[in-house]
Amino acid sequence: MAFLKTRERHKERFSLLLLDLEEYYFEQHTAYHVTTSSTKERKIRGSFKVCSRSVIFDPEDLAEPILKILLRDCKKIEFVEKETNPFNEPKPSKISILCGQVIYIKESNVIAPHRTERETKTMTFQLEGWNKTEDIVQTLLQLHRASCLDKLGDQTAMIAANLQSRLARSSFDKNCFQSVAEKPHMECSVEMVMPLVCNPGHVCITDENLYFQPLNGYPEQVIQIKLNKIRRIYKRRHGLRPLGLEVFCTENDFCSDIYLKFYNTADRDEMYYYIATFLENHITEHTAESYMLQWQRGHLSNYQYLLHLNNLADRSCNDLSQYPVFPWVIADYTSPQLDMTNAATFRDLSKPVGALNKERLDRLLSRYRGMPEPRFIYGSHYSSPGYVLFYLVRIAPEHMLCLQNGRYDHADRMFNSIGETWKNCLDGATDFKELIPEFYGSDSNFLENRMNLDLGRRQNGSLVCEVTLPPWASDANDFLQKHKTALESQYVSEHLHEWIDLVFGFKQRGSESVAAHNVFHPLTYEGGIDCDSIEDPDQRIAMLTQILEFGQTPKQLFITPHPQRITPRFHNITRSSSLNSPVSELSPASPSEDSSFEDLTEESRKMAWSNMSNLKPVTSHRIHKEAVTGITVTRDGSAVFSTSQDSTLKMFSKEMKDFQRSMSFSNMALSSCLTLADGKTVVCSSWDNNVYFYSIPYGRRQDTLMGHDDAVSTMCWFDDKLYTASWDSTVKVWHCASDSLSSHKRSQFELLAELEHDAGVNTIGLNPAGTLLVSGCKDGTVSIWDTSSYGTLQQIHCHDGTIHHMAFSPDSRHVLSVGADSCMKVIDVQTGMVISSVKSEVEQRCFCWDGCSVLCGGQSGDLLLWDLLSNTVTAKIPAHSGAVTAMWMNELCTTVITGGEDRQMIFWKLPS
Repeated sequence: MAFLKTRERHKERFSLLLLDLEEYYFEQHTAYHVTTSSTKERKIRGSFKVCSRSVIFDPEDLAEPILKILLRDCKKIEFVEKETNPFNEPKPSKISILCGQVIYIKESNVIAPHRTERETKTMTFQLEGWNKTEDIVQTLLQLHRASCLDKLGDQTAMIAANLQSRLARSSFDKNCFQSVAEKPHMECSVEMVMPLVCNPGHVCITDENLYFQPLNGYPEQVIQIKLNKIRRIYKRRHGLRPLGLEVFCTENDFCSDIYLKFYNTADRDEMYYYIATFLENHITEHTAESYMLQWQRGHLSNYQYLLHLNNLADRSCNDLSQYPVFPWVIADYTSPQLDMTNAATFRDLSKPVGALNKERLDRLLSRYRGMPEPRFIYGSHYSSPGYVLFYLVRIAPEHMLCLQNGRYDHADRMFNSIGETWKNCLDGATDFKELIPEFYGSDSNFLENRMNLDLGRRQNGSLVCEVTLPPWASDANDFLQKHKTALESQYVSEHLHEWIDLVFGFKQRGSESVAAHNVFHPLTYEGGIDCDSIEDPDQRIAMLTQILEFGQTPKQLFITPHPQRITPRFHNITRSSSLNSPVSELSPASPSEDSSFEDLTEESRKMAWSNMSNLKPVTSHRIHKEAVTGITVTRDGSAVFSTSQDSTLKMFSKEMKDFQRSMSFSNMALSSCLTLADGKTVVCSSWDNNVYFYSIPYGRRQDTLMGHDDAVSTMCWFDDKLYTASWDSTVKVWHCASDSLSSHKRSQFELLAELEHDAGVNTIGLNPAGTLLVSGCKDGTVSIWDTSSYGTLQQIHCHDGTIHHMAFSPDSRHVLSVGADSCMKVIDVQTGMVISSVKSEVEQRCFCWDGCSVLCGGQSGDLLLWDLLSNTVTAKIPAHSGAVTAMWMNELCTTVITGGEDRQMIFWKLPS
């Protein structure tokens, strides 16, 4: 599963899981385990590892077992000097350990319960090529003294002092930088957190990379993460203290790339905010409320939403005491077929697991009422390290052995059957566990004993092997597929908010939790006890250990009832909507509201254009700091996006009736924007030579296309092809599947063609069928291209100076262009002839047209309505106080949005 995707070297048998809980691995040395029989001396080569509470010898011969000697079991640790007998070969120095027991691990290289030999014996080790054996012995003696102290608190303090001394004497090796030009920002001591274990070392962050260098060089000398690959970061509670930082280079996977625990909160926060500078809008966008809105509107699946809530609530796959928690959703594990149309198939999500069985709940409530304060209904939790490894023992056996001191659980208490486990959760006196994300994933290994582990034999004589599946599942993959389908089903979608109220929401605490029979032991809640206030070190450590192993309730994310999910489609505003909502008619209403909007006839457009002189402003907003350069609207009309020379992309929300988001991709101007047909992606071009893909559901940059050698001036999109125009004198055609963009995966862009020009390309346009492309250059040249062959059909020099904007007529027969020479020119596509030329009093910058009439905006800030048949201005509409620089019109030609140099966006509509 996810947390098993570690960087550990596959050939190594040694693992940090061989250490005791809360133990550190300090250093290792090549050595020999020396055994002496009556006839000869035998040497086994391997690695001698010094740990905070033990010595571990890992032999190179895989047939030999790993030896573990607990320092507290040692009676004597001695340095044996080399013999200097001149008649024999001198014998090198050795380490002699007299111990009361030795633990044997992975005998015959098989993962199995550890075997302990409890008898006094002397273990001898000879270090290879090491002339400071005596120093190692002194280190072992110091750690031995710590392990033999009476009080656990004193032991922990002495070991912590040893660790901090080692960290203080070392630092991050800057020779590990990927580039000599990297500039380090900060360095400090940290621990890398992995399930059940921590590995101390040094973290260093530069202007390009995040590095972690383990103190012991395990599992590798340095771990490197590029800052521009990071997609998410979260502050974490670790050990109930705000010291954790988790870094993800993926969008949806719940397995992070690294989890670091700092020794003070200030260092953690400095690292967090430094990384956050590389993640636009990270801090404001990643909230439970923003995810909730995405989920409600169908942009997030139930699975994705639960993963996000777990992340925000401090749940991490690297911390088994706070592992992501998912609900049981199916209650039927006996039927031969799974009927997802029957509500009885599903678990009641409004109740905690402990309240699903009324008889058991009545017994628990009876005990609860007679209990002194602080009272609790459930004495065990729904998520703990033991429960996580109960489910995952078949793929994480070493984790289970680590948690349970080298032993598996009793065979009858193992995860033997999904149906039996569900029944025990309903009837068991102390079993109230929920599920983990793996039950809704795609990897079924945790249900199968593919490692052929000997997990014991049950009382009925059967071996613990594969997990027994419900009758309705043909195999493990089929079970997972149906389980995932159930999680996304109509019933669960309608009721999932009730379970969220219990686990992450307002029924988690207080009187609401009592009313919902959702009260757990007070130690499980965040802030339930302040361990730092406990003066006795032993009591403090014992309390902390109890909390971490018992289970922790997630951080509370919602304090009011969670709304129910709505049908995942957009609802159009009715005709009675107030005109104060400028985008109320951006999208067509449903057929039941107005059938005329369903059939967008040519006649309706002609009527709109004939009435265009009556265009009225509805509202205006000054949202940018510099000129507006582009406007686009999602297909459903729910959001308006604009770009500006102030380098920002901004979003106007129809529902909120206000501007909701601001995104900056670089410090250079954005030149244009467009929305893809799926309504989930906005594409922006920039003067920094790049094209940026912005995910509307996730509210952040999704992809970057570094496609040109100079500013990208504008773009077009048609049928999974992106056309980008640039001042580097090229138009490039890229293939990018829109489904990969909408799925929020990293996309691959394939360059299909590069259309060369003699000057910088300032504007391009596609005909409605996507078969023709027109481009306009800074030298006044218009080129028409065939998009199937990418050949030039026409090339006409028709303007004196830059061409600002051009577009095909709806019938694709003509192209209209406006330029810096204040001329509007109509070109015949078939012949390349300029069939009309109109000289305007002022320079025009942008327009919309229907083949005969043109609504254009120019330097004066007014909107001009031109009749091209008579070459006359039929209407002049005051608009902006500066040049009109961007314009958008809906399909019905009834709504217009304009942007200008005055930084304003004005929403216009035609009266009914």
